[in-house]
Amino acid sequence: MATTEQMAVLSRLYRERAQLPLRTRILVTFGAVAALHAAAVVLLVAGAAGGGQPLGIGLVLTAYLAGVKHSYDWDHLAAIDNSTRKFAAEHRDPVSVGFAFSLGHSSVVVLAGVLVVSGASLVGSFMAEGTPGNRLLGLLGSAVSGLFLLAMGSFNGSAFLRTLKVYRGARDGATVTPEDLAARGFVARLLAGPLARVQHPRNIYVIGFLFGLGFDTATTIGLLVMATAASLAGVSPLALLALPLAFAAAMTLCDTVNGVAMMRMYRSALMDPRRKLGFNAVITGISAVSALFIAVITLSGALHEAFGLGDPLTSWLGSVDLGDAGLLLVALLMSVWAVASLRRRAPGE
Repeated sequence: MATTEQMAVLSRLYRERAQLPLRTRILVTFGAVAALHAAAVVLLVAGAAGGGQPLGIGLVLTAYLAGVKHSYDWDHLAAIDNSTRKFAAEHRDPVSVGFAFSLGHSSVVVLAGVLVVSGASLVGSFMAEGTPGNRLLGLLGSAVSGLFLLAMGSFNGSAFLRTLKVYRGARDGATVTPEDLAARGFVARLLAGPLARVQHPRNIYVIGFLFGLGFDTATTIGLLVMATAASLAGVSPLALLALPLAFAAAMTLCDTVNGVAMMRMYRSALMDPRRKLGFNAVITGISAVSALFIAVITLSGALHEAFGLGDPLTSWLGSVDLGDAGLLLVALLMSVWAVASLRRRAPGE
């Protein structure tokens, strides 16, 4: 009878044989991102025949830049980075984690935009600030994102503690293998069941979709579409449909680049665990802490909204701007990577 570890090894070998080459999967993923950009351009060009072309181009560019900005929200980065760390620790090459998460998140935006342009007035009632529908979806999205980040942060926090233990052993001359860096202990066993459902990067699509139910981004684009459709009849419906698609194209591009970059970081650290043990520990620790921090912010905001709490702590946590914080996280991760690269190229390293 095969043991659990033997079954896991056989499963991994089967996946490696069944998968396309890494470069091919990267090309396919970025090809899908390019297709989203092309679709937005086609809709904009097709809508130009209806008039209002300069205005339509300006609105599409505005939506595109909004997608770029939103992709650097800390909750996006924490979800993608921690999911990538989990897959990389399982000896996978999670090329499409960022793309799948962003596609799920932006699907809410595109769906809302399509419904609004088609005249579905019901969407407006969900998008209006303070309405029961808006609050319900916001609470659902916040609860899902907060609990997911709490689970991933705890799982990777367990891996971080394991890495520190291995690091101390390596300083005493102990042999280090990639398996030594896997998350173990009570937390890892506790989360093994819930996280077992996240087996493939495509599973992250559902997580991204549930994240998007908070309607933060959908409200921005939806209100832009509704305001444009109501006050500027010169812009054709096709051009209006290009707005949420441009938003989705920008967000998937940035999130895909982030996911691939994090994959390369983690693969580099895990392929040479002895030399890059410190780098692996730092990156894993940053990802775990960021996920737990955003989970606390998100869940506190949800509790504040659900129960009408008036205390200063949950009020402050609910008002934190995740966009500016996300840029700081990107800068921190890039700085760690740059320092590790310089040390690797230095003489004697």
